[in-house]
Amino acid sequence: MRFTKMHGLGNDYIFVNTFDEKAHDWPELARSLSPFHYGIGSDGLILIEPSATDDFKMRIFNADGSEGEMCGNGIRCVAKYVYDNRMTTKTDLSIETLAGSKHVSLILEAGRVAAVRVDMGSPVVKKEVSMKLWNNQVITGLPVSMGNPHIVVFVKDVVSFDVMSIGSQIETLPIFPNRTNVEFVEAAEPDRLKMRVWERGSGETLACGTGACASLCAAVSKGYCDPCATVRVIGGDLKIEWDQQANKVFMTGPATKVFTGDVDLKDIDPALS
Repeated sequence: MRFTKMHGLGNDYIFVNTFDEKAHDWPELARSLSPFHYGIGSDGLILIEPSATDDFKMRIFNADGSEGEMCGNGIRCVAKYVYDNRMTTKTDLSIETLAGSKHVSLILEAGRVAAVRVDMGSPVVKKEVSMKLWNNQVITGLPVSMGNPHIVVFVKDVVSFDVMSIGSQIETLPIFPNRTNVEFVEAAEPDRLKMRVWERGSGETLACGTGACASLCAAVSKGYCDPCATVRVIGGDLKIEWDQQANKVFMTGPATKVFTGDVDLKDIDPALS
């Protein structure tokens, strides 16, 4: 099976073009190929598929094989892939996801995609909730839907915060029947947030596009930052804009191709081939 490794600010995925590849057990492939040291190494698997309604379709499988609704870093990489591989000549595309159609605009440098601006749709900011953890610690968070579930927790120092322990507990709390992504955010300045993320099904990652959007919307709702700000994640910076009048969020950031390769699925598990 041929694949391409790409990342958006270090949030890396294995991309498979299903225009050229046959169908496989995609959840099992995500579980088998995502581990570092034993597989290709990634935060999950993303499929680029034909769409009956849009220019292309994207499906995302987390590292544990669960299917996600949307991936902000992943959709930028999909846009770069289809343009750089001459699957389209359009610089404005619609991409079908489980969270609905997403419109992307390509920013070109020397004829190649350097960055992508994505219309992430309408956020739904809900009421704050209090969450009791295993040690009876109570943490307050603001749930936000970006087509996929998030809860944003504001902290004083995001660098030293115990993201692994707290994030893994919050992800699986009973109040989140489908589990949730968890963002830990430090409101640094009115035009800048610092964020770390515990992604549902993948653990802590270097970036999360939908999480950055959810974080900005939560911060604006709390009066912590402006509607247009830079969200700094471990992997770099994303520009997030919330047009509150239209209730739409726009994300702009890079997409990077790392390498392409072939994997013989029989070498990993004969059942996969």
